[in-house]
Amino acid sequence: MIVITSPTGNIGSQLLTQLLETSTRSEELRVIVRDPARLPETVRAQVDIVTGSHGDPDVVDRAFTGADAVFWLVPPDFQAPDLDAAYSGFTRAAAKAFTDHGIGHVVAVSALGRGTPFAARAGHITASLAMDDLIAGTGVTYRALANPTFMDNLLWQAASIRDTGVFTGTTPPDYAAPTVATRDIAAAAARLLLDRSWTGTAEVPLLGPEDLTPNEMAHIMSEVLGRTVHYRQQSLDDLHASLIARGVTASIADGYIDMMNAKNHGLDNAVPRTPATSTPTTFRQWCEQTLAPAVRG
Repeated sequence: MIVITSPTGNIGSQLLTQLLETSTRSEELRVIVRDPARLPETVRAQVDIVTGSHGDPDVVDRAFTGADAVFWLVPPDFQAPDLDAAYSGFTRAAAKAFTDHGIGHVVAVSALGRGTPFAARAGHITASLAMDDLIAGTGVTYRALANPTFMDNLLWQAASIRDTGVFTGTTPPDYAAPTVATRDIAAAAARLLLDRSWTGTAEVPLLGPEDLTPNEMAHIMSEVLGRTVHYRQQSLDDLHASLIARGVTASIADGYIDMMNAKNHGLDNAVPRTPATSTPTTFRQWCEQTLAPAVRG
């Protein structure tokens, strides 16, 4: 049995769909979800559901009973008192349950950056890598999907792209870096969960097929959408102020600033792109298949 956390989120929902669509599926699937009504009715009929938060010891104890593998994804918590609470603190109950229930394999969503000079002060990335260490320390067979920035983060700006032709970010306009489509993260997780012949602990970098600057991304968006799209760089101070204005706690907001500063200094560029680390979805394909419908819809 495979247990899937965050099954209504962007990555978890795509993973669940891919696992359900596997024509030769012989695995039972169980999900942990706060509100089962958020799952499509057709999905609810095909999975075992444990209701609650996967940060709750009682919930993970019930969910992991009889399970062989777990997909682990920590949901964002903008109200957390600090980054340790948001990542390792949320994961500690599950880490104990991995051992208590003899879970064989765990796949989690994490980040690039381990071994770089920036990893110790990269905010959310530093906290995510510490979470990886916590899970690996249980002795479970573990794969951390190490990702750069998600292409899908741009969906948060679909209205701005539609209404003003502008998207913003803190990356310098001519700085090239990798990005990855969440569909490819879900696909990598599905492969690992279905073929559990792997052993030990390791990272699986998912770099996307190309490095692009924000200006190059704006050019591609313009071609796909048939209208001019511009990139506007936002200062880290302005980003911090906007996060605080939206009610994000100071510690979590500081973590975003440290993360973006580390990315701007090369954190995501340390792993070489190889056939094993390159994922298939190009930014142009993602714009055509995902961004354009969101902007036009």
